[in-house]
Amino acid sequence: MSALRWALFVLALVAGALVLVRCASERIMYPAPRPGTEIALGPGIEQVWLENAGVRSEALWLESTRPSDRRAPLVIYAHGNGELIDYWVGEVEPLRAAGVSMLLVEYPGYGRSSGTPSEASIARAMVAAYDWAAARPGIDPSRILGWGRSLGGGAICALARERKLAALVLESTFTSMHAIAKELFRVPGFLVRDRFDNLAVVRGFAGPILLLHGERDASIPVAHAHALHAAAPRAELHTLPCGHNDCALPLDRLAQFILAQ
Repeated sequence: MSALRWALFVLALVAGALVLVRCASERIMYPAPRPGTEIALGPGIEQVWLENAGVRSEALWLESTRPSDRRAPLVIYAHGNGELIDYWVGEVEPLRAAGVSMLLVEYPGYGRSSGTPSEASIARAMVAAYDWAAARPGIDPSRILGWGRSLGGGAICALARERKLAALVLESTFTSMHAIAKELFRVPGFLVRDRFDNLAVVRGFAGPILLLHGERDASIPVAHAHALHAAAPRAELHTLPCGHNDCALPLDRLAQFILAQ
């Protein structure tokens, strides 16, 4: 084999290996579970379909169950990468009882939603959810907050780039996907298509920020929360005695923070 052919052969092998690594990293990033059955909707819960760029994304509107003569704050919620909006309907019930309305947004390619998950498609779904909510009668656009858990922190920060949010709640959130790829999977950052540069968003966000993170988180080390806090010293940081998926949410603190906006 000539030197030129050998060089081309080696380049083809390297290129193939890089493609495989990139595909594997995206499978890890977006496992996209499918729902077993249609979700049962209870009182004050509405299934919403959001259309954007040919993708049909599901959302669940959960209205506050606390009577009030003041418009309830609205929280747009984005879940973790291996979760569905179905999982969180019961979990946020105490917040609804405290006077908070919620919009749980599904990612493209997840659950009953069409499309393929990516930073761009998730950002479009979140923007569509915000625009739907802001146009809904009885919603005060100045009291729309974003709450993201794990990958959802990236989704909410992507939304904050496009729309004005009153405040951010970032739970178990990373500084950037490039940083996670390097630290946990030893994958070079350039192989990760979706950056989710949360650090840059937090640094430039003018509103209140609440950071929640497990001290024993092995998936997204708590150092990421400290780095986000250092980028926005005005933010509140609460570390919790737990890991990534076993944290009991400080619902009283969450309700206090949300209702103050």
